[in-house]
Amino acid sequence: MTSVANDKDYYSILGVSRDASPDEIKKAYRRLARENHPDANPDDPESEQRFKEINEAYQVLRDPEKRQMYDQFGQTEGAGFEGFGGFGSQDFAGFGGFTDFADIFETFFGGRARRSGPTRGNDLETTIELSFMDAVFGTEREVEIIRNEYCPTCDGSGAKPGTSPKTCAQCGGTGRVRSARRTPLGEFVTTGTCPTCQGRGEIIEELCPECRGRGWVRQRRKISVNVPAGVDQGMRLRLSGEGEPGRDGGPPGDLFVRIRVRPHPEFKRKGHDVLSKVTVSMVEACLGAKKEVATLDGSEKIEINPGTRHGEHITLKGKGVPYLKKYGRGDHIFEVEIDIPKKLTSEEKELLLEFARMRGETIEPLESGLLERMKRVFGRGGESA
Repeated sequence: MTSVANDKDYYSILGVSRDASPDEIKKAYRRLARENHPDANPDDPESEQRFKEINEAYQVLRDPEKRQMYDQFGQTEGAGFEGFGGFGSQDFAGFGGFTDFADIFETFFGGRARRSGPTRGNDLETTIELSFMDAVFGTEREVEIIRNEYCPTCDGSGAKPGTSPKTCAQCGGTGRVRSARRTPLGEFVTTGTCPTCQGRGEIIEELCPECRGRGWVRQRRKISVNVPAGVDQGMRLRLSGEGEPGRDGGPPGDLFVRIRVRPHPEFKRKGHDVLSKVTVSMVEACLGAKKEVATLDGSEKIEINPGTRHGEHITLKGKGVPYLKKYGRGDHIFEVEIDIPKKLTSEEKELLLEFARMRGETIEPLESGLLERMKRVFGRGGESA
């Protein structure tokens, strides 16, 4: 294959090898187009030029015939592209605004130039941290964000107060320009972004001193957030229209508030149920009792049935977390822990042994067995002495 001597390496622009498959080229293009789109990089003036180059490279490499010609002749002015259909380097500069083959088809086959329509504003995201109880019952919080807003000095026009943008004379306000070229194969018409107004359709002769023609400024805002009852860790609340303003009359973006919940020292959450533990003595577990426990709504009493075993669950219906966007609540589930005393008095031990004998159980306590053995050993030693 003939080596390429050109002033733009389309393969390098897309970051693919020369033997890349069409799928690899498409994947690389889509990724780079998203990353370098001017709307996604409002603070980077060079993003538009990168975006144009990425589109230009893709429109050549995605087409087998154009790719073959490019590999053979390159893009240099006067090479194969110039003499075959008029696709010289200056024509490809007009492909910067194309994002799909449909745009090229429309241009070559009589489509009319079109200016970009209204663009929706960017979405924003922030995070708030809530206590366990605030997440359960809801609360109101204030968040602080920094966002682009229409410049208050020029009302977003970008022009100095007292002046206004003028319709671009080259494109007539469309933001696009057309050019025709006769070739051995006929006349080809191309459409591209207007180089005079950069696709805006307007020319700002005197820039606004505050925003320098951008039409927007960075502002710090405090926004009230109504947190509904029942939110959980990782959820996102959507505040419609609280993102950045749209362009050319487009709607504003949204603000998403991500929820982070601090753990509770006593309660845990599983879906809309609340889990906690209740400790009972072995006597309460055997005989049954009423126990005062802490719930989301304060102290309440629950019943411990006779013969309750360690690890059993006792459920309070409707005492859990409220359901989001509907009535009702989950349950509060208590796990029973039986407290076995580690130290007993002699009288308590005798009572337990008597209880065991009454139930027909034969028990030799470890402590008593050890004491008896010690008495026998030391007793015999005293006699022999």
